[in-house]
Amino acid sequence: MEDLNLFRCQNRRCLAYGIQGAGNIHARGWIDKGKHIRLLECLTCHKRFSQRKGTVFYRAHLPAEKVVDILRHVQEGVGMRATGRLLGTKEDTVIRYAKLSGVHAGILHEQLVAFSPSHRRTATG
Repeated sequence: MEDLNLFRCQNRRCLAYGIQGAGNIHARGWIDKGKHIRLLECLTCHKRFSQRKGTVFYRAHLPAEKVVDILRHVQEGVGMRATGRLLGTKEDTVIRYAKLSGVHAGILHEQLVAFSPSHRRTATG
């Protein structure tokens, strides 16, 4: 089982939102039949969410391995049409995951900057 300290509360109204390793996240069960996706709960705000919420895998209809393959091809500079052809998916699907991964990367970057100790020091003086 993965370390639950890697997860963060996904509720923007929660006092523990975005704070990793706060000890407030607990597993409450499974979402899928194969028991691969856990249902997590924040003990601060009592909201429940999928372990995939906030990632490119959230509400994905493709297997996670296929999504990773798509993103690896895009990262290597393979074109959208070529990636779709090589992996047997539609070009629109490749484009959707490429855009989604860019959005998530931007959000993650903002969170890392906002919660970094060096940012806090400069913000407070």
